[in-house]
Amino acid sequence: QLQLVESGGGLVPTGDSLRLSCAAVGDSFGDTFSWYTMAWFRQAPGKERTFVAAITTSGEITNYADSVKGRFTISRDNAKNILYLQMSSLKPEDTAVYYCAADLYGPGSHRSESYDYWGQGTRVTVSS
Repeated sequence: QLQLVESGGGLVPTGDSLRLSCAAVGDSFGDTFSWYTMAWFRQAPGKERTFVAAITTSGEITNYADSVKGRFTISRDNAKNILYLQMSSLKPEDTAVYYCAADLYGPGSHRSESYDYWGQGTRVTVSS
């Protein structure tokens, strides 16, 4: 059974940087991580889950929410089955639980309904 495990969240001051990781574990997924378009979503307290960034299977194409463009970078290491989100110039409004998600050969949709597998989330808190 596919499992995604996020890590790297924490409490940081405004303007700081943080790198999130999402490891794909499980025998079946370990062989086919490179078949999945991967994405990061986030959910702030009391709000709906929203798209942050996505990356295609080979990593050639990425897309971002307007709110994070120029500050966040999504990347992946298919050899290690790991997805990353490098976050810089963090703002208090970036405070949320961050989730990674996988979509088999997906287009990098901004819709959470398009994704088949989800991690448990990692909390990021940016203090003002």
